[in-house]
Amino acid sequence: MKFKKLAVAVSVASLFSMPAWADINVGITVSATGPASALGAPQKNTVALLPATIAGEKVNWIVLDDATDPTQASKNAKKLAEEDKVDVIIGSSTVSNTIAVTEVAVESKTPLLALGPVATLPPEKDHWVFRMPQHNRIMAGAIAEDMAANGVKSIGVIGFADPYGESFMAEMKKAADAKNIPLTVTEKFNRADTSVMGQAMKLIAAKPDAILIVSSGTPSALPHSTLVERGYKGRIYQTHGAIGRDVLRVGGKALEGGIFVTGPIVVGDQLPDAHPMKAAITDYVKSYEAKYGAGTVGPQGAHLYDAYLILNNAVPTAKAKAKPGTPEFRAALRDAIEGTKNVVGVHGVYNMSATDHFGHDNRARVLVKVENGAYKLMRAE
Repeated sequence: MKFKKLAVAVSVASLFSMPAWADINVGITVSATGPASALGAPQKNTVALLPATIAGEKVNWIVLDDATDPTQASKNAKKLAEEDKVDVIIGSSTVSNTIAVTEVAVESKTPLLALGPVATLPPEKDHWVFRMPQHNRIMAGAIAEDMAANGVKSIGVIGFADPYGESFMAEMKKAADAKNIPLTVTEKFNRADTSVMGQAMKLIAAKPDAILIVSSGTPSALPHSTLVERGYKGRIYQTHGAIGRDVLRVGGKALEGGIFVTGPIVVGDQLPDAHPMKAAITDYVKSYEAKYGAGTVGPQGAHLYDAYLILNNAVPTAKAKAKPGTPEFRAALRDAIEGTKNVVGVHGVYNMSATDHFGHDNRARVLVKVENGAYKLMRAE
């Protein structure tokens, strides 16, 4: 079995040289290539910003590419758990891939810091899984509130025919129902589709006041552009999965006026100084852009950085109970992560509990509008 290693141990000498043994092994699988590379590439890039130690212990950051393929994501996770004996897994970039990784994490009893917002899991699986992205419920709520405030009376939806699309659409229906706004038409498409003309025409024919696109990465630009090109004049909304420089580039002028819900990092420089995540966002942006260039930072890599911040907070507690590399340490680390309180990250202030493995509140969301090819803050909590 051949695995493509994008990076191995972070050390003082070099990111890519791995010592023979490290006290803590962190396994990471991301979609650095394939259709979701716009999500996974900045996550991979963020690994280079992470320190060589946590709580005085050396760390191996072991990174594998799953190429946006759930089967490969599962293989990567098995390698990390069985061969590399990792203490924790971080990944993957999409919901479908994260679900595949979840199965391995649960079976091996390894805590998972998920980069895809897997919404609902049975208790025995949820026990091991903690999510870095915001819950779809929080994000859908912000969209519904803006729709109600702007007189929207009917909604059309076009979303991915995958777990992310289905989960967000379900939360959107709940949020819209709470505002007495009906979803009058729902269409689906696939990440690899090259045309959504049929779906767009059905949406336009239904004449909804607003249309929500539920997708992620650069494929998000396709339905948006098609709707605009076919003359739709209502409000167009997108989810946090669609945020990114590549999406703006691919969508071009068609995205002007589009409204996106996202994490505050996207407009960090527009936030007031008193915003609780302002300092964390500033630090991450400076570090990322110092390495990769001005204007290169985006929200997806920040999810991985938040995973590091949560680990940094949890490791000292776990280390006091067990030695890294043991089942006891993995269990103690899981418990410590679940006990996360007031950890200020880039995407939110995390407060985990036995009944909440997301840990976000409404401070983790903002609404932005595309103006002149850039995101402009509309509202922050």
